[in-house]
Amino acid sequence: MTKYLISFPSDAMVFPEEDFQTVVEDSHAVIAEAKAAGVYVFGGGIDEAVDPVLVAGDGTVTEGTHPGHQVPNGGYAIFELPTRQAALEWAAKIAVACRCPQEVRQFGYDPAS
Repeated sequence: MTKYLISFPSDAMVFPEEDFQTVVEDSHAVIAEAKAAGVYVFGGGIDEAVDPVLVAGDGTVTEGTHPGHQVPNGGYAIFELPTRQAALEWAAKIAVACRCPQEVRQFGYDPAS
């Protein structure tokens, strides 16, 4: 089984304000389905009210992200699935629920994790 990151930036979610509760319910339904199927590992949205920081090896903390890197935001979910096709199918379900396209990334295999 391979782990996949399915994500979207927050500005990709564009829908009328009156649809907000339906989007919430639809997205929660997809996650509940994934949990019931045993393929959901973890998910959530980045709290954009909390600024990112960098922590160096010596413990020094600085505001911001790596130079040239955009601040990650939006929603993320990690699924453990048997095939890339299965990841694309789950991403399509999330895309419908969240009303926006989803990016699918595959984690590299690491036997120690």
